[in-house]
Amino acid sequence: MSSGSRPTFPVRGPKAAPSYERRSYWTRYQEFFPGALQVLPGDAPEERWWSWRGTAVHLDVVRRDGAPCKLLVLHGIGGYGRMLASYSRLPALADLEYLAPDLPGHGLSSAGFAVGYRQWVDFVIDLLAAERARDRRPVVLFGVGTGGWLAYQVAARVPDRIAALLVTGLADPGLAGVRDGLAANPGAGLLSEVFAGVPLLPPLHEVPLRWLLDVTAVSNHARFAAAFASDELGGARRIPLELFRSYLRLRPAVDPERFTGPPVLLVRPEEDRWTPGTYSERFFERLAAPRRAVSLVRSGHLPSEEAGLAELDRSVRDFLEEFRIPH
Repeated sequence: MSSGSRPTFPVRGPKAAPSYERRSYWTRYQEFFPGALQVLPGDAPEERWWSWRGTAVHLDVVRRDGAPCKLLVLHGIGGYGRMLASYSRLPALADLEYLAPDLPGHGLSSAGFAVGYRQWVDFVIDLLAAERARDRRPVVLFGVGTGGWLAYQVAARVPDRIAALLVTGLADPGLAGVRDGLAANPGAGLLSEVFAGVPLLPPLHEVPLRWLLDVTAVSNHARFAAAFASDELGGARRIPLELFRSYLRLRPAVDPERFTGPPVLLVRPEEDRWTPGTYSERFFERLAAPRRAVSLVRSGHLPSEEAGLAELDRSVRDFLEEFRIPH
């Protein structure tokens, strides 16, 4: 376990705490998901809070004490846990206990310190430790978008705590040629190269996310992309430059040729404009662990298209059954 943390259980926040019941912008995304996967305020996950290194972290939680396995879902830079709630409704995953944090400094989670990408990795490892202290059920880690790289870093450091790794992207941002694909526009790509190698001046703490990444590439639905670009917790937010810079610079905790487990399923969106699948495939094909790859047809970076989600559900079910992971 990382220093400065302890395995306490997530608790309900005080009445004054921010909540997705009051900050309901996330509901605008629901119309883009198939009806069976849409989440409404009345049946949304329970909101919990966890104190980690003195900062309050928000979690979406669906406790199912009888579930044989847990699903821990990780968003990427610019996202937040509630955006991913529809994935908890996929039939292959719907019977699992579900946790989706707002990573420190994103969504409703505060950050009482300078957040870097390494701190995100430490946070997830500590959350896994807290869940392991609660019970020893296996955990499936699901990294969505650039959250796939975070999921890999965690699994590489604590492979014994992860039963399976599901990712929609697995691009190594430390490779210069990959950064252009992550940015999806020339201006952001140039900034990515600069911030990866140049020391930051103290005044440069936060900048708008849209300066660094093409936030409209989150979806190929124009209205979905526009909603995200205007979301103060999403594409319209400011992020610490150190978070973005450390994301670009953090090397794999274990080189893929030495990563022997857990098994990995890459479900790459076929029409991802934010993290093109070719970049994920370069890293994925070097993995020594058991691995499977599936393309999600006609799907963008954050898959919401019915055909792609149906393929996602089928491939996850087959993958969990193949590797005998209870679900």
